[in-house]
Amino acid sequence: MDTSPALLLLLALGFCEYGHGSLEVKVRSPKDITQLQVGQKLELECWTDRDSGAFWIRQDKSGTLHSIVYINSISRLTFGRNQKASRFEAGKSNKIYHLAVKSFTPQDEGKYFCVMAVNQVLYFSPGQLAFLPATTTVAPTTCGPITKRGIAEDPRTPDPAERRVQEDLNFYCHIFIWVPLAGACLLLLIALVITIVLCQKTRRRRCRCKR
Repeated sequence: MDTSPALLLLLALGFCEYGHGSLEVKVRSPKDITQLQVGQKLELECWTDRDSGAFWIRQDKSGTLHSIVYINSISRLTFGRNQKASRFEAGKSNKIYHLAVKSFTPQDEGKYFCVMAVNQVLYFSPGQLAFLPATTTVAPTTCGPITKRGIAEDPRTPDPAERRVQEDLNFYCHIFIWVPLAGACLLLLIALVITIVLCQKTRRRRCRCKR
């Protein structure tokens, strides 16, 4: 984690008491933070109700905190360790603390905070997310193995357990389909036999009546 003597002092004060003050971070540029692009300038403003200096820190994707710069009440800048001052612009106007990333890169992605220490109390602003838009990559289309008849074969060898389950499902499907169908055919056959028997009895009676 990038630290500076001022940040260490700030964190030490934070062990005494922790609080949330009226700090608010606003994005000045770009207008749509969700469309942030590589090489674009990111400008942030921290609105405060006090004039006692403020830190700008960044929390990366892994949760590590990086101290960017400390701006004191007379606009003096102290950059964190391993932070190149040429990559940033910072300043103070009344009670507004400015931070600008001149050329945004993937290494600058994260959540930006404005932090202030007043009367041994740490005040953190809500974090401002600054991430590059996610890029979706289309997987290249590959042709599967082709048989002699031109029919694609499934290269995945089915698992024996999966094959067993599939066979059981097919068996039950056959039962549910063919058993009712066989029953219906049997009922039709019985109805046909009964109809034939009744017809024969009717003919016999007619023949006896004529004699």
